[in-house]
Amino acid sequence: MQSAARTLRPVPNPPGALERLFQAHHDRVFRTAHRITGSAADAEDVLQTIFLRLLKSQDTLDLSPNPEAYLSRAAINASLDLMRSRTRSKSVGLEDADAGAFESTLKNPEAEHVDRELQELIRAAVARLGATAAEMFVLRYYEGYENHEIAKLLGTSHLVVGVVLHRARTKLRKEIGHYLEQHVA
Repeated sequence: MQSAARTLRPVPNPPGALERLFQAHHDRVFRTAHRITGSAADAEDVLQTIFLRLLKSQDTLDLSPNPEAYLSRAAINASLDLMRSRTRSKSVGLEDADAGAFESTLKNPEAEHVDRELQELIRAAVARLGATAAEMFVLRYYEGYENHEIAKLLGTSHLVVGVVLHRARTKLRKEIGHYLEQHVA
């Protein structure tokens, strides 16, 4: 026992600012990415992408005003970029094909299938929204922010947020409306 204790030595350098930022916010970034992508593997990719970008630009980027807001926006944008690139390349990850990827409270297998399809349609439709509309939509309906909070995060008025969200919902209804008419009654 004593020989093992003698071989341990203190960590030479205390954690840096980026490591402290990661420790404080990685859970939130991961959860945000997972809600948008629907995939743990994709959420991990988003998390890695964000912190690698921060590592590369840590000398020029100042997050001190509000690191939580910056990282939330970065997670949303990186997740949406991933969803958009997947739409363009038409690739499907193994996790996306897994029938158990989305938990549902429905017992009927057919209803569960419809629920999973609808979730995928919504994710794809959100990814096709404009950048600002998609960001606001995710903040409101995936992250649960109120319109005035979104306005503050994005530096705009709550009225603009309301209008953009209304238009985004209208566009999403049009895109998935045909599906809803056929499968959800």
